[in-house]
Amino acid sequence: MIRKQVYIKPHHDALLKKRAGEPGVTEAELIQRAIEAHLAAGPSIPRDISAWEREKQFILSRVKKGDQERDRQWQREELYVR
Repeated sequence: MIRKQVYIKPHHDALLKKRAGEPGVTEAELIQRAIEAHLAAGPSIPRDISAWEREKQFILSRVKKGDQERDRQWQREELYVR
C-alpha cells in the first residue's frame, strides 16, 4: 500500500466517519472503493466548446428561418410519418 494525504471538506469527513462506523469498514477502504468506482466508470468525455458553438449557430439559423416563414402553409403534424 502507498500512503497518501488528502484534504476533504468537513461534511465529507462526517459522511466518511459515519459510513466507516459500520462493522468491518474503514475510512481507507471506503476511499479505495470510491476511487475504483470512479475509475471503472471510464474516461470522462472532454467538452468540445466548438461543437456547442456550431450547434448554437445552427439553432439561431433555424430561429431566423422560422421568422422568415411566418406565413407557412404546412402543419407540424404533416412532418410525422404515418
